Amino acid sequence: MTLTTTTHLNFRGVARHALEFYQSVFGGELTVATYGDFGMPAGVPGADKVVFGKLTGEDGIRLMAYDIPGQDDEDAAATAGSTRRENGVTITDRTFFQSLDGGSIEEITRYWERLLEGAVIIEPLAASAWSAGFGMLTDRFGVTWVLGVTAE
Repeated sequence: MTLTTTTHLNFRGVARHALEFYQSVFGGELTVATYGDFGMPAGVPGADKVVFGKLTGEDGIRLMAYDIPGQDDEDAAATAGSTRRENGVTITDRTFFQSLDGGSIEEITRYWERLLEGAVIIEPLAASAWSAGFGMLTDRFGVTWVLGVTAE
């Protein structure tokens, strides 16, 4: 048996923008279908929003996203909760973080620099006691990413 886990992100009207941003960060193939594509009449509010979006990258990244019906808030970060570091401890009201592990600091730095556009840095990317590179940021869509170098 083979299992695959794919993060499914829920947005309030910005799923297409988020998926296009993640494609610019990670590359890969993007598939997007709207509520209208699945039969919602074109004049109905929300028909142009994403009901199914999927990014599949060659490096193994897999993300799905959709727009919550009836929710249209362009300020995704405002509804996503908050995360900060205090005295070496992560304080958050988020229910999950998106973790991205790579084999080298160079690889992780490349993705870190791309995710930084409009992001809030929680923990700068740097060597830590457990990794050659570790950092946390909340991107402009409200997704908190934990990036690290996998220990050999």
